[in-house]
Amino acid sequence: MNQKKAGVLLTYFSEAIKILTGLVYTPIMLRLLGQNEYGLYQLVFSVVSYLSLLSMGFASSYMRFYSKRKAEKDEDGIARLNGMFMCIFGVISVLCIICGFVMISNITLIFGSGLNPDEYSTARVLMAFMVVGLAITFLNSVFDCNLIAHEEFIFQKSLGLMQSILNPFFTLPLLIWGKGSVGIVLVSTALTLCYFIINCIYSIKKLKMRFKFYGFEFSLLKEMWVFTFFIFISQIIDQVNWSVDKLLLGRLVGTNAVAIYGVGGQINSMYLQFSTAVSNVFVPSVNRIVAEDNNNNVELTSLFTKVGRIQFFIMMLVLSGFVLIGKPFVCIWAGKQYLKAYYVTLFLIIPVTIPLIQNLGIEIQRAKNMHKSRSLVYLCISVMNVIISIPLIKEYGEVGAAMGTAFALIIGNIIF
Repeated sequence: MNQKKAGVLLTYFSEAIKILTGLVYTPIMLRLLGQNEYGLYQLVFSVVSYLSLLSMGFASSYMRFYSKRKAEKDEDGIARLNGMFMCIFGVISVLCIICGFVMISNITLIFGSGLNPDEYSTARVLMAFMVVGLAITFLNSVFDCNLIAHEEFIFQKSLGLMQSILNPFFTLPLLIWGKGSVGIVLVSTALTLCYFIINCIYSIKKLKMRFKFYGFEFSLLKEMWVFTFFIFISQIIDQVNWSVDKLLLGRLVGTNAVAIYGVGGQINSMYLQFSTAVSNVFVPSVNRIVAEDNNNNVELTSLFTKVGRIQFFIMMLVLSGFVLIGKPFVCIWAGKQYLKAYYVTLFLIIPVTIPLIQNLGIEIQRAKNMHKSRSLVYLCISVMNVIISIPLIKEYGEVGAAMGTAFALIIGNIIF
């Protein structure tokens, strides 16, 4: 079995484990935390996730420039590329810590009057751990990108699977001992650190990953920035579409509404993973094809069609199942107080289904450096999402927030 097939199978096996774990772990977590603290956890997470924009799309550009040098058999060029990326992400990690400190210092300004004094105290601790975990993730990006470039999907997916299994295994005892949401982020940060160390050792020892911190091609840095700028725009769009609703709900309604939206968002995240499990393993192939012959559209179209067909069958199976039995599932799984999460989920997953079966096309656009116009149009649509969501939240709460996102997804991802 080759790395691509194994990578897809391991991803789906990992998703199955996540779902089975979630069926057992999430209801226990919701009941041990309570609706308010779970909402607080989701709210802080949505705010800290905005710091992920500091990466400015550089991770997505690694594959394109690595593929060019690999096609030219330029090993020294790859080593300099690795060194440049490590320096870039090192600086980004430091900026992440600094921005996190500023956010913690101004936390009352961020959340407004939506929290009580005890919640503000907990939010500061949660934010500190999450910021440290994100800074480590930035450093790990270089090694993750290198693993994908080498198509080491078996190792990468196996490591991700272990992280999925160990997370609830270590978290549940802390929840039972009353550590609450702080225990969750403590375990998550520790596992992120372990993931980084293992990735680092494997990449350097097994894959012989080399770094050169001199002789940087600064013309390449300029070319890289032009390429990544529009990917950065796309990241802003994704962040607005998937995270701004929680922030708006926290300020306008309260943590209970964030908790309900968070349950719907969690199901939506699983849905997104079902699609990207297939397309992600073909990213190196797309970049290799473009690097060897930028006009090889026949092979790209064939690959795009084959992957899209597989994604369509998978997504429609999952979507139809949730439409039919999603309501009783949410009530049994999360509790009757989370019933509105069913409608939140529907508004999120139905519009995103069509672009999900075509998401390999985004990678083809990036590999051909043809992603600029898409990013600019989607940026305008994400701004429209925020404008529409505010009155809808005031009228319909968490369901209104999902309606605003659904409208933006339909306009941007389906009609456009």
